[in-house]
Amino acid sequence: MRIVINAPDCSVIVIAYNDAARLPRAVRSVLDQSLRNLEVIVVDDASTDGTEEVVRGLQQADPRVRYLRRSRNSGGCGAPRNDGVAAARAPYVMFLDSDDRLAKHACKSLIAEIERTGADFVTGQILRFYEATRKSRRYYPELFARRRTVEGIAEEPGMFLDSFATNKLYRIDLLRRVPFREDLYFEDHVFTAELYCLARRFAVVPWTVYVWHRSRETAEDRLSISLRFREMDNARQRIEAARLSDEILRGHGFDHLVPERQYRFLRQDLRVYLNALPSRDREWAEEFVSVAGPYLAGIDPAVFDRIEPVARVCAMLILTGQIDELIVAARSLNGPKAPPRSAVREAGRTYWGTVPARGMDITPLRMAELPFTACRLRHEAAFTVDGARLSLTIRTYDPFGVLAAHPGWTAFLKVRSQRVRLTPRPQPDGSHLSEVTVDLARAGTGRLGFDGRTELGVEVVRPDGRATRDPVLADPAAEPVAVSVPGHTVTVGAVGSAALLRVSWRRRGLLRQVPRLARARRKLIARLSTPDLKLRVYKGLIKVVRPRPDLALFESDVGAGYTGNPRYVYEELKRRGTPLRMVWSVAKGRRNFPADAPLVRRMSWKYVWTMARAGYWVDSHGLPLDYPKPRGTRYLQTWHGQGIKSIGFNAPDLRADFAGPRAQWRAAVARWDALVAPSAEFERIFVPSNGYTGPVLRYGSPRCDVLVNGDPAAVERVRDRLEIPPDRKVLLYAPTYRDQAKRSGQSIRADLEMMAAALAGEWVVILRPHPVERYRVPEHLRHFVRPAGSYPEINDLMLASDALLTDYSSVMCDYAVTGKPMLFLIDDWDEYRRVERGVYHDLPSIAPGPCLTTTEELIYALLDLDDMSASFAAKYAAFREMWCADERGNAGARVVDAFFGPRRARLPVRHGPPVVSRHPVRPAVRGGSEEW
Repeated sequence: MRIVINAPDCSVIVIAYNDAARLPRAVRSVLDQSLRNLEVIVVDDASTDGTEEVVRGLQQADPRVRYLRRSRNSGGCGAPRNDGVAAARAPYVMFLDSDDRLAKHACKSLIAEIERTGADFVTGQILRFYEATRKSRRYYPELFARRRTVEGIAEEPGMFLDSFATNKLYRIDLLRRVPFREDLYFEDHVFTAELYCLARRFAVVPWTVYVWHRSRETAEDRLSISLRFREMDNARQRIEAARLSDEILRGHGFDHLVPERQYRFLRQDLRVYLNALPSRDREWAEEFVSVAGPYLAGIDPAVFDRIEPVARVCAMLILTGQIDELIVAARSLNGPKAPPRSAVREAGRTYWGTVPARGMDITPLRMAELPFTACRLRHEAAFTVDGARLSLTIRTYDPFGVLAAHPGWTAFLKVRSQRVRLTPRPQPDGSHLSEVTVDLARAGTGRLGFDGRTELGVEVVRPDGRATRDPVLADPAAEPVAVSVPGHTVTVGAVGSAALLRVSWRRRGLLRQVPRLARARRKLIARLSTPDLKLRVYKGLIKVVRPRPDLALFESDVGAGYTGNPRYVYEELKRRGTPLRMVWSVAKGRRNFPADAPLVRRMSWKYVWTMARAGYWVDSHGLPLDYPKPRGTRYLQTWHGQGIKSIGFNAPDLRADFAGPRAQWRAAVARWDALVAPSAEFERIFVPSNGYTGPVLRYGSPRCDVLVNGDPAAVERVRDRLEIPPDRKVLLYAPTYRDQAKRSGQSIRADLEMMAAALAGEWVVILRPHPVERYRVPEHLRHFVRPAGSYPEINDLMLASDALLTDYSSVMCDYAVTGKPMLFLIDDWDEYRRVERGVYHDLPSIAPGPCLTTTEELIYALLDLDDMSASFAAKYAAFREMWCADERGNAGARVVDAFFGPRRARLPVRHGPPVVSRHPVRPAVRGGSEEW
């Protein structure tokens, strides 16, 4: 056995009580640290399970483990931690709970930081790990967004939100001056209040140092002390800890920081119990009000103004003792963010309840200003189940007068395939009452049954067909009811803190075998439909079948939609009555294709067959790269935009010196028989960047014809579908994605909240993220921002807008056709051009509008749009000449003439990769002289 002689660099104190199963995981996370010279002090708080045997085994395996056992259980964490500190031999100490873990480099990295900064302690990011879902989430990531040294808590009082003892490394001499309370559950809060008072300097690091496991266990007596929200004593002790923390701050002369510490209580501690309150009974709520009310009464009203509106409403209802309304409001904190039963508007402000009062202001939620399709109605239901019949009594509250503003509306309840019309009756209090019965046995489970669930909702439809849907809320105390219907067990009950009314189906009897058989079928199909097998079959097919000259395959954006240049080529062919069968490729789950257009699911067997048989391919991105073109098939590559971004072999995914991807793309480009080029500048950049040597059709972009010619109906479609008031101007915000942060939402760089505050009375923003981006517009901004990522045609959005806001997106070149103002938010310009995508042009030098770096600059530019636009007239004209000189409104017709018309035989049919020289000579179509 190895004997530790030298003093350790770090002591990690692990406290445990009856946690023998998880304790080894915690200890191993310390023993496996990259810092080897450390000790683990396990303090056993008088466990009655096998904890001692577990620790003895760990000691035998590694002498760095020390064991202390208390003779009597303390009932908390303070006493065992104090015992550990007294026994620690290292100059630095960390704490670990037996059900959690330290990150691999926690000790080493924190010691390096405390020695580098001279801080009294270092704190780092906590990662919450949810064992039930295996997902993780950082705890208050904004606190740890940057690495820094803080000269005392007064410099950054927001750190009061970090009141954990476990995510920190301490100097032992400081730690011994700040013992833990041993008579209190939430000793961390009091301990960190004292710690912040005594520390002259502390450091903050942005990396994860502590992994907090959130257990699968649901039994209250198995949860950690901090999670036992049902126990009223838990609330009492947390409130007592807050009170003691305030006293500590005052005792150290930090009276001015008490409101900051109280803000932490309102934002975090109070919210813990408000979140859980809907699932408690009224007696619990009454007792909680009596416990929390006195402490809240001592908080400055200005502190309440800083928390989010519904939480502030709950706090006010606690202070005024309105128990029933408190329960209603607490149900609106999470989940669907349900509106109040009643609201009142006065002087442009919106208040929860029937009387305007301080603290009840919910204007920032903008619920009263939402478009109809996003409007907030509140539907509360009582339910009974008799056999297979679900009977509901639904009371609908209309706090913002939506129903009154749209007479003639109808309402429906949908339960899977059943859509049952409701007959709401007006009530004296302004609500509407509906009674409906649904046969659960006829709820569309299908011949093979159904395993799943649905949250019930009420759909309200205006006379013009516009519809809005809000969830049905049940009594949180209502017990779930399970009934048997043919082949299924159906459960009806309330779920979540908002108590959504959910109906769940579970197959029973012979139908229980269906999922197993379905999985087997899917596995068999997957085995018979592998990409390699499809490619082999395809290569065999093109050797034995001849392409049909009357069949064309169209694909835009890898099957994502009916849009782009392929759409307008297709429509020109349709207009002419060209005798072609034109089939559209469609990706899974995509819609908005013409009703009369034949569709084929992308990468299905039918798609493989269509590719092999089609005499024409028309595409905007790239048909499956490894699929060779059949002999006799002609491929029109229309591409999907032009602009300043690097492309082809210069783009991030191909500029690396990896032979495989580059060769694959080179072979894919060799399939093209003609390339649509919207401009000379596009041709200059795109053709050599992709090694293309074939014909170039430089007539402009077919998709830009409508931008040249206009379409008043498109403007009406957009304003109607997106519910844009007639008196609002429209800003189309269409940024591109970041290659190193796809699907992250980071491309949405404008501060939409700041813009809403300054511009909502005059403007509406149509947000059109790039298709690879993921961003959800916050509900409180929906009055100002219309999400349009799923809108089928971006040309409609351009035509309906009054100005464009973008960054580096190719949409700028299409939008220049309209002549309307453009603004460029490029706060990451240096990073984008040097590290991210790379560019061919210096955007600030050629931009036809202002290049901005802050949202403040953007707002000022929009407020002075006319003068700003006039100042960029010359640059706008030069930009249009560079990118749009060939846009005359007839590109679709000219491309069709060249590729499908009588002269199409002059297009060469090529096979195999081209010979690419450094300066290739390219045939081209110029102006009206069709010279190849």
